[in-house]
Amino acid sequence: MDVPVLKQGPFLIATIQAALNDADLNKLRRSLVEQVGRHRSRGVIVDVTSLDVLDSFAARTLRDIAHMTGFRGAETVIVGIHPDLAFAMVQLGLTLEGVATALDLEEGLAYLNERTRRLGATRPLPSTRAGAGRPASVAPRPGWPLAVTRPPFVLPREEPRERRRAKPAPEGADPETRRDLP
Repeated sequence: MDVPVLKQGPFLIATIQAALNDADLNKLRRSLVEQVGRHRSRGVIVDVTSLDVLDSFAARTLRDIAHMTGFRGAETVIVGIHPDLAFAMVQLGLTLEGVATALDLEEGLAYLNERTRRLGATRPLPSTRAGAGRPASVAPRPGWPLAVTRPPFVLPREEPRERRRAKPAPEGADPETRRDLP
């Protein structure tokens, strides 16, 4: 079953209308990630209001959608989780860690509008961008947010073993064992 994806300004809205099998969830994930780039979307809303059941694969796929679209420069919000569904997810240990959620579509849109407003218009809308006909391979302009916001992890540099100097043994200690002499 195909999930309809609507474009609303700078956002994409995917409304899941019935329980999806694993193949449909994978298709939705691929479609949303591709459409974020195609439409240069700033946000994605996944509406799960119609779902009564959410298995571990579906929860993991929703989390993956949020992280993958984040790498593409779009914020993702999951909306419409019913109280019974939330209760069951907690009981089963299913989490949407690191994923924004909202009560309904209206709050999801308000959240995305606030996030894009707070970040500032560092990335203009595609329709107002100067030179919109340029190929997508052009390097980003200064001020555009980068996908990676954390500094890279760097291991501390060690001196080569040849350069290391042995510390002298304390006075009155055996130089081989560095222990006090009797």
